[in-house]
Amino acid sequence: MRVAVAGAMGRMGTVAREALQRTGEYCCGLARRSDAEHRIVASFDDVIAERPDALLDLTTQPGSFQITMAAVQRGLPTVVGASGWSDEQRSALGRAARERAVGALIVPNFSLGAALMMRFSEVAARYFPDAEIVELHHAGKKDAPSGTARETAALIERSGGKRPAVHSVRLPGLLAHQRVLFGGAGEVLTIAHDSLTRESFVAGMRAALQAVVQRRGLSIGLDSVLDAAGPKA
Repeated sequence: MRVAVAGAMGRMGTVAREALQRTGEYCCGLARRSDAEHRIVASFDDVIAERPDALLDLTTQPGSFQITMAAVQRGLPTVVGASGWSDEQRSALGRAARERAVGALIVPNFSLGAALMMRFSEVAARYFPDAEIVELHHAGKKDAPSGTARETAALIERSGGKRPAVHSVRLPGLLAHQRVLFGGAGEVLTIAHDSLTRESFVAGMRAALQAVVQRRGLSIGLDSVLDAAGPKA
């Protein structure tokens, strides 16, 4: 697979670019300024000219919506790692992906552990309807609450629990952490996940990329590819 990385000079983009270079899957990068040494271009048309099989969008909003829509409209399967997508933007992307019969996948958190945390929370909500979420991220994270926390809250509500309150913490020294607390009579269940380095996101990124080229239309979350990403028997 030939993968183009949008936002290739950012913190997550650099991790993704280096990981894909190690596996021979890196095609090119897109950033505000070109960098020939790292095969990074500054024009989306130059990305298309490299004939990638998929795009990994690690930019921020509003650029993420513009880049992803352009990719899908050109028939390029796209995995989105950016937060802050509105319901209207998701609907527009879903329509474009269906019309072009191409895959698009929005992933709030690429960590396999975070995906499992969300899955376990969905199960717990059937038995503990009262919950609250505490999400803690590095001081540079722009959105609050995080996309992972919003998706977790939506899963809990869809599973029959009450819509949980979300508490956001932004401090130096943190990376990406979440606690989901379920309260019952005389007991508290806590489901916790911690990403300690950005390398924790690489396995999920690669699983999402492998999945999106086989799909049509829009999917949300790594949970939809989690089983394929797990260890093989």
